[in-house]
Amino acid sequence: MKTLLRHGRTTLLVLAAGLLLAACGQEDAPQQAAGNQERPPHPVEVTEIARQDIPLDKSYPSLLRSDNEVTLVARVTGFLEQRHFEPGQLVEQGQKLYTIEPDLYQAAVNQREADLQSARAELARAQRDADRFERLLSQNSVSRQQYDQARAELGVAQAGVAQAEAALASARIDLGYAEVTAPVSGMISLSRVNVGNLVSSGTELATITPLDPLEVRFQLPQRDAFELRRQVGEQSVEAITAVLRVPGTDGAEGPTLEGRLDFLGSRVEEATSTVQASATFANPEGRVLPGQFVRVSLEGLKRYDVLAVPEIAIGQGLMGPQVFVLDEESVARARTVELGEVAGPWQIIRGGLEVGERVVVGDPSGIEPGTAIDPRPFEGEAGEIVEAVEQAEAEAEQDAAEAMQQGAGTPPAGEQDGEANEDDAS
Repeated sequence: MKTLLRHGRTTLLVLAAGLLLAACGQEDAPQQAAGNQERPPHPVEVTEIARQDIPLDKSYPSLLRSDNEVTLVARVTGFLEQRHFEPGQLVEQGQKLYTIEPDLYQAAVNQREADLQSARAELARAQRDADRFERLLSQNSVSRQQYDQARAELGVAQAGVAQAEAALASARIDLGYAEVTAPVSGMISLSRVNVGNLVSSGTELATITPLDPLEVRFQLPQRDAFELRRQVGEQSVEAITAVLRVPGTDGAEGPTLEGRLDFLGSRVEEATSTVQASATFANPEGRVLPGQFVRVSLEGLKRYDVLAVPEIAIGQGLMGPQVFVLDEESVARARTVELGEVAGPWQIIRGGLEVGERVVVGDPSGIEPGTAIDPRPFEGEAGEIVEAVEQAEAEAEQDAAEAMQQGAGTPPAGEQDGEANEDDAS
């Protein structure tokens, strides 16, 4: 009887334990189901890769120069009598700048004029003698030798006149050089010779630098030059707009000028693998000066028929740069790619992608291989995506900084407790 009672109690205990485990299992089942539930697809911009023409945003370093800059040089010898300008002023073409002892050269001109008159008088006498001897020869009144002598004297007199005329022209040229005038319009430098000094032919006097227009010469990588020639085709290179940016002070942006490309070289420099180019910029207000370091960019320069994604879509994987490509089920798969050059907000892809593949072009943060993607349409504005991501990152950094400042302004818990204990003790 006791054995049956003990067996019944054991059976009841087993049944109770089974019911309890069943109840626990029912309570844990919803929790496990909730834990195994898949996360919703990650929404991000996706595009189907296709070949396109990408405009480049490239600039090239150079130095500004004035193509018509002139160094004034004395052409005659003499004392510098006058200077007719103030250093640094704008002078006009033809304006008188220096006077170099003009009286001396005016006297030389007068002397050469007198020599010319004497030579012409001698020529007239020789001409009359030659005509007279010619008539007498026809009458057999003079010998042939006398006639030939008269003709020779006439030739000498003609040569004397030509020589005197040349000497007079040379003297007048020297007289003109005694007044130094501006060959071009521009800003004149400090005078290198003071008034009263003796100058000679070849002495440098000053420099005139035209400020409008200005020229900049720069070197294009050969690939850029080839693409530019391809783009220009049969048109003139002047159809390409050039933009000149001058660095400002303290990191600020300097002035910007717009001009035209006016020369593109026809050969590649062997040492640098570059092609020389030049552009001209109007500078009516003299906002920039020759000798400044500048950067020149060409608007409209493109890369043709290339694959490209927004630069923000490029991540770094174990094998190098990578992007996320969607499979048929819109699941992200990492793909290593070969990068080309950066064209503004675009990154040109040289290898690793095929036309027609779907690629994540939005911000790849939070995406891992195997992540389900909710594809959002991409409008082709790579710049807007980059700006949006940069703005979000800036806001996040600002929030973190504010949180740190708030944390720094609140004393630690230990210090607060200590202050409370001191107050209680008092």
